[in-house]
Amino acid sequence: MAYPTDRRLMNAGADFAETTPFFEISPADPVVPFVFNSPHSGSHYPERFLGMIRLDGEGIRRSEDCYVDELFAGVASLGAPLLAANFPRAYLDVNREPWELDPRMFAEPLPPFANARSARVAGGLGTIPRIVGEGQDIYSGRLPLAEALSRIEAFYKPYHQRLRSLLMRAHSHFGRAILIDCHSMPASIRVGEAGLRPDFILGDRFGASAAEPLSQQAIAILTSMGYTVAHNKPYAGGFITEHYGRPGKGLHAMQIEINRGLYMNERTYEKSAGFEALAEDLTEFSARLMAFADFFFDRPALAAE
Repeated sequence: MAYPTDRRLMNAGADFAETTPFFEISPADPVVPFVFNSPHSGSHYPERFLGMIRLDGEGIRRSEDCYVDELFAGVASLGAPLLAANFPRAYLDVNREPWELDPRMFAEPLPPFANARSARVAGGLGTIPRIVGEGQDIYSGRLPLAEALSRIEAFYKPYHQRLRSLLMRAHSHFGRAILIDCHSMPASIRVGEAGLRPDFILGDRFGASAAEPLSQQAIAILTSMGYTVAHNKPYAGGFITEHYGRPGKGLHAMQIEINRGLYMNERTYEKSAGFEALAEDLTEFSARLMAFADFFFDRPALAAE
């Protein structure tokens, strides 16, 4: 069997014929070394995809980071690009390795380069997810392997090519790049022995993906704005944070999870009265973090390292 290059098997390309699979809001030239990314806020569900699944139109949205791209849209006015998916996470998850595939999902054997043993695959949340929400199966039967390969070739790879390009542009221009990977989490998430429900969880792979002062300042800014913030637990960052965060090379990546209860009704998927205020706060947060990064990275002691 021919793997991803066999064009007869490329089914997914037409799924986004009427809209782009992802979009970017970006200044013509980089003004700050920040890049914002919203990989899970996509809400375009192709008709062909809906015909494959067992869930209804509301059930399939349970993995969606609703409106996160809109919450962070204000960063464009600060001179930072925002990259966001239009394809939904239930269709394709770009916060995974390109070939994290579950062999139980497909009618044919996986190619030898697939990673079928990751914890994310075991949990049903591979590159082509098997479940949404609280363990609900997406598909009623097995898929042709070509379906997964075509989505990865048509959308996953171009998405990461663009994200990498934005980061390399920032790094080339400023000598550093700072990626803020933007997500949302269920309002029911609790952390710590006291079972607190945080407003935000900041993940930096336990210090491996971003300079500690940068992460600590992000937490301090949000706390000073009246929000409760957890650090790394239970979300330390996914593939994107891990893959692009190389602090020793001037590439910093942080994941930010927003409590959906702050801005939406999780049952109806409608924005709540707090949406606009939160969006304004996130623009202010971003501006203050950018100002700190300018100060922190331009210190002579750091520049000499």
